[in-house]
Amino acid sequence: MKITQTLRTILGPTSRQSRERSYLEQSVSMADLERRQREIERGLFQSSRNIY
Repeated sequence: MKITQTLRTILGPTSRQSRERSYLEQSVSMADLERRQREIERGLFQSSRNIY
C-alpha cells in the first residue's frame, strides 16, 4: 500500500476534483478556505492544463 501512496504523491492528483480537494486541504484558516472555495467557484480548476 505504501508504494501506491508514494506513486500518487509523485504523480499528483489527476482529476479536477482531486486537484480541488488537494488545494482546499492546504488551507491554513477558515478565511483561507473560504477564499479558495470562491476561487474554485470562479473556475480556477476548469482548465485541463496542469500548472506546476
